Amino acid sequence: MAAVPEDLPVERVRAERVRAQSLAGQRPTDPVEVLRRVGSLQAQDTRALPLAVRARSDGLDAAAVRRAFARPRQLVTTWLMRGTLHTAPAEDVRWLLDLLRPPRSSGRIRRLQLGLDDDLLDRALPDVADALAAGPLTRAEIVDRLAGQGIAIGAGQAPAHLLLLAAREGVVCRGPDRDDEPTYVRLDDRVGPAEPLDRDEALARLARRYLTGHGPARAADLAAWSGLPLREARTGLDALRGDAEEVRIAGEPACRWPSEPVDEDRTVRLVPAFDEYVLGYRGRDLALDGRFAGRVQPGGGIVHPAVLAGGRIVGTWRQQRARDGLTVIVQPFGRLRRGARGELAAEAADIGRFVGLDGTLAVAPVA
Repeated sequence: MAAVPEDLPVERVRAERVRAQSLAGQRPTDPVEVLRRVGSLQAQDTRALPLAVRARSDGLDAAAVRRAFARPRQLVTTWLMRGTLHTAPAEDVRWLLDLLRPPRSSGRIRRLQLGLDDDLLDRALPDVADALAAGPLTRAEIVDRLAGQGIAIGAGQAPAHLLLLAAREGVVCRGPDRDDEPTYVRLDDRVGPAEPLDRDEALARLARRYLTGHGPARAADLAAWSGLPLREARTGLDALRGDAEEVRIAGEPACRWPSEPVDEDRTVRLVPAFDEYVLGYRGRDLALDGRFAGRVQPGGGIVHPAVLAGGRIVGTWRQQRARDGLTVIVQPFGRLRRGARGELAAEAADIGRFVGLDGTLAVAPVA
């Protein structure tokens, strides 16, 4: 008789996910290793992304993270999971693009409304690559260069749609911000050549990356995180049979990558807006009391920085900067456990250290 998979207690699921995401336990001291461990990080908020690396590392500062982004073949930011901006190790970007990009027909109706037909795109994309040969350019600078080649890109949303398609097709990726404005660079300048993977091999690799950086998790979590159909998420996880352990989460079939079990975690960590721990699963009911869901994600595309304690989201936080210091203001959802205030103060000090300021803690009254 086949063994019945273990139904993991919620506390253990949280503890193992926190450890898988390098938010607890021994944390890396290199930005690239942080991304290799977790697989990818949300990157739609460029100010939050370095703080997501901080929460998953030990001793790094913002300058070290910037250097990792500046050097070729280290970290790359482009449109990957769910068609949203993510940062991933450079060696993973080409196969992730091949696996996750939608066909060019996706979004064609809207592009046609913007004057971006396939003939124009086929002429524009090589010229975009040529324009970026000398270095990073902003969106407006790219449009000006194309106009100089006789390719007119309309105003409004047309340039954004053009560059999104260029990124999905592996022509460009995001470059360093310039005065808070994003720039673009050639993907070939940031990522080395790579042998293509067949789809089943890529699905298995994605499933393994996800389990080792997010697990334990269900097929629905992998599908929600990646944007792939549930059927393909299951195909990827099925390919890991014999390597991954079959378990259950809240009665549903799930998998975990073999590692030392962690039954409970009490780590306190401050994670930034749009953090992977908050957005990396189908839902956040295992980590967040539904009464407070609107405080973390109030709508309008906003996801606030979160206070984690033992893998539970127990509050939100924000920064208040002054000339010579930084105050981290925590808004707890309820009474903090004994000792948590001291750990929060240490986190606030570390955020200050990370950005080169003195960091102090302020705790607002429970709302």
